[in-house]
Amino acid sequence: MTTTYAVLSEGLEKRFGEVHAVRGLDLAVAEGTVCGILGPNGAGKTTAVRLLTTLLRPDAGSARVAGRDLVREPGAVRRSIGVTGQYASVDGDLTGRENLRLFARLHRVRGTAARAAELLDRFGLAEAADRPSSTYSGGMRRRLDLAASLIRRPEVLFLDEPTAGLDPASRNQIWEAVHALKSEGTTVLLTTQYLEEADQLADDIALVDRGRVAHTGSPAELKALIGSYAEVVVAHAEAMSGAAAVLDQLTGNTPSFDQERRAVGAVTTDTTLTLPRLVRELDAAGVPLLDASLRPPTLDDVFLRLTGSLTPGSTPGPPAGLPAGPTDHKELVT
Repeated sequence: MTTTYAVLSEGLEKRFGEVHAVRGLDLAVAEGTVCGILGPNGAGKTTAVRLLTTLLRPDAGSARVAGRDLVREPGAVRRSIGVTGQYASVDGDLTGRENLRLFARLHRVRGTAARAAELLDRFGLAEAADRPSSTYSGGMRRRLDLAASLIRRPEVLFLDEPTAGLDPASRNQIWEAVHALKSEGTTVLLTTQYLEEADQLADDIALVDRGRVAHTGSPAELKALIGSYAEVVVAHAEAMSGAAAVLDQLTGNTPSFDQERRAVGAVTTDTTLTLPRLVRELDAAGVPLLDASLRPPTLDDVFLRLTGSLTPGSTPGPPAGLPAGPTDHKELVT
């Protein structure tokens, strides 16, 4: 079965003076899927999205978005995509209904009123449709912004930090909307600072590092690359060195230390290592345990191990940092 790609780029390059922001970006996103774009600060995610949405012209390479050539057919690309940025681009002085009607007129969509009403109902905004959008909560404004980007029924939707700053309930509403879009056949490219979000939504993930796609795969495939994480919490600080020696022997990897929790951990790709075996080995070595765990890796672990990057505020050990997201991209109008 031949895969049809909604986004296909080969060797995309972009320089800003001495800064080589994107250096040979290869990306393939199958139609009707959700692709998560992740990477450390300065990796080139923002520039890659700007290139693919025609906001920047590439210095080299080629790409097709929704079957249209990025360089030769930029207008056709714009008419085929939607872009929702990190910050709501709706007009606070206009009502929700007026905002959507405005976008519909700008995009020359027929049946303006009907399309606006359909989207307001779909995103749970019908009751607030005739209130100024400045009175909306953050989650409501983000849903209105997403509705505006769908006014033209785009083939490919770029979502830049769609849930940044939202409460859990509002975030779940956006997630449900993304799942619904996928079920309708819309292709979604998602940049996010929430690794849990990528894990929940993405069929495939592209880890961007130093201007290139360093690794691709489903969340499960990427997690399988780095193995599980074994961690033990000991009764007193003096026992940490003994625990580290056992973990080093069992995993073949250098353990990390969390002095405050008196925890020692290490990554293992040994599929035969079980929690009972880990506890037995520690007990045999005379290590006084308070707790022990052997868990599958998270996308946090994947991000840290495969990009080799620590994010601001994170520390060595089981990765806790999140990648910072790109800047806002407004909906394109042609």
